[in-house]
Amino acid sequence: MSIPPIVTEPTLAPATAFNNEREVAERLIAGRVKIESELAKVIVGQRDVIEQIMIALLAGGHCLITGAPGLAKTLLVKSIAQIFHLKFQRIQFTPDLMPADITGTEILQDTGSGRQMTFVHGPVFANMILADEINRTPPKTQAALLEAMQEHQVTASGVRHVLQEPFFVLATQNPIEMEGTYPLPEAQLDRFMFNVVMDYLPEDDEVRVVAQTTSGRPAAIEPQFSGEDVLQFHELVRKVPVAEEMVRYAVRIASLSRPNQPGSPDFVNEWVSWGAGTRAAQFLILGAKARALLRGRAHVTAEDIQALGAPTLRHRILLNYRAEAEGIRVDDVVKRLLAAAPAPVKRA
Repeated sequence: MSIPPIVTEPTLAPATAFNNEREVAERLIAGRVKIESELAKVIVGQRDVIEQIMIALLAGGHCLITGAPGLAKTLLVKSIAQIFHLKFQRIQFTPDLMPADITGTEILQDTGSGRQMTFVHGPVFANMILADEINRTPPKTQAALLEAMQEHQVTASGVRHVLQEPFFVLATQNPIEMEGTYPLPEAQLDRFMFNVVMDYLPEDDEVRVVAQTTSGRPAAIEPQFSGEDVLQFHELVRKVPVAEEMVRYAVRIASLSRPNQPGSPDFVNEWVSWGAGTRAAQFLILGAKARALLRGRAHVTAEDIQALGAPTLRHRILLNYRAEAEGIRVDDVVKRLLAAAPAPVKRA
């Protein structure tokens, strides 16, 4: 597929940079088929879930995957790490997990010059972290990931330890209504680019899963990219041009979710306690850029932004008791928000 020039300035980019960007873009588009093919070896269906996780990965964002047990959330994350040939660490979150079990701790070691305190890296020092069942541990331990997710570093005893790039946290959680879970604090939720909902499969797909998993071992996942490729994809995504009207559209969607503000829809004032912040609009645009690239386009459309409305906003909008009493879901509010925000008019 032909890729238009990807530039962010009105001046022409050097020929070498232009050719390199085209090469990276073409490799990404061709790689999408390979990724889907490799994931199909172990994952049946869930195309929307896979696409949203891939968009977060390409944009450099973290992802929260919500779903009931037994839906292959862990298998999906592990398989994606194998495809991108990233160093992978799985952390099983339990009620007795401590912050030091995630970030690492200092221990006293004997050295040639005597005993010294040495920092031992925790499992967070990897490229892709699977925070499995993150809502099974109390907020104190959940917060151990905050600095790593935002700053890509860990501070221990006043010393800053930089994490290896690329760095992603893909967390899984069971629905909050299930027994033995702790709701994630709003500050923690806002660090996740997307909240991806993984639902039960249709009957035919579930039959395929049962047949495949009970008849032999799944085929091995073959790496298709490297960590360096992922970093190049991050740079390319940020270079995708976006019209000011599209940025304004994303900002308008986020601002309409805030109750008791000028222009807030009546249903937001009635059902919402807290709306999305500026980070939601940032992630809408970043995600839209990555989605456009995956579809062979070098420009963002309103459809790209609308397609990512639910995963971007559903964990950033807090409903009030009235909404809960009336059986209103956050996805219902997001759907109405997208309908209430006038989309930019397509140019002829």
